[in-house]
Amino acid sequence: MRFDVYTPLLVSLLLPLVSPVIGRRMAPALAARVLTSAAVLTAAATTWSLILLTTALLGDVPPVIREAHEDGRPLADPVPGVIGVAACLVLAVVVRRVQRAVRAERRTRRALRRLCEGQPRDTELVVAACEVPQAFAIPGRPGRILVTSAMLGALAPAERRVLLAHERAHLRHRHGRLVTAVTLAAAADPLLGPVRSAVTFLVERWADEQAATAVGDRVTTARALARAALSARPGCALNFADRAVTRRIAALQTAPPPSLWPAAAAVLALGALAALFAADATDDLVGLLFNALT
Repeated sequence: MRFDVYTPLLVSLLLPLVSPVIGRRMAPALAARVLTSAAVLTAAATTWSLILLTTALLGDVPPVIREAHEDGRPLADPVPGVIGVAACLVLAVVVRRVQRAVRAERRTRRALRRLCEGQPRDTELVVAACEVPQAFAIPGRPGRILVTSAMLGALAPAERRVLLAHERAHLRHRHGRLVTAVTLAAAADPLLGPVRSAVTFLVERWADEQAATAVGDRVTTARALARAALSARPGCALNFADRAVTRRIAALQTAPPPSLWPAAAAVLALGALAALFAADATDDLVGLLFNALT
């Protein structure tokens, strides 16, 4: 208990260190999946460790102490009281952060779906008359692609096919779920913020690769990204940011990265390690509290 309960925190420090390397050298589809899975496991283990540290305070409850003293039983103190109190406060902050993240996600999805209201159910592409170049993949049943007229006007016909293939890839592979999962993980464990950024970038790289395969031309795909980036506001179309778009265009000018399954297994092992140590700490704490209460 004294060591195991802190192991998820160590993994939370290691995972952000390896995520940039994984993102650069591994195929984006595989990298996005393994980093998201590891982040979710780590965040769950870290949150559970906070719960365990808070629960350890039960050993300091006056009735428990009094009964132990009356029975002449030794009372183990799995963690210092100050750590238990700190864990309780951090846990309250975590709950608040996760609640905010869930509400923000719901607001965003409702806002996007309202933009498509009134459209026939079998309509995939929705074109909005707007002078701001934007494009969104809107998850749902059915999933839709919302593109503004300004964005379509900024692209050549071949580049429009890249745009649509990119957004279809988001819908087909349910990238929204991956981003939501890693966003909630980072809300529960702020140390995982860099992992969230890496996954957000990787799903865009994944969609870029899918678009390049669909149109059969990596050069055209790179050109479409560059042209849309020059026209769009940051974060609006194809999820552009100043440095991110440069990295994505550069990646399209080289061969697709390999899958690297051994590295993927190692990343998943990190998340599994955090979960295993949290489970072991649970057994230790249950045993200590059982001995104190019986």
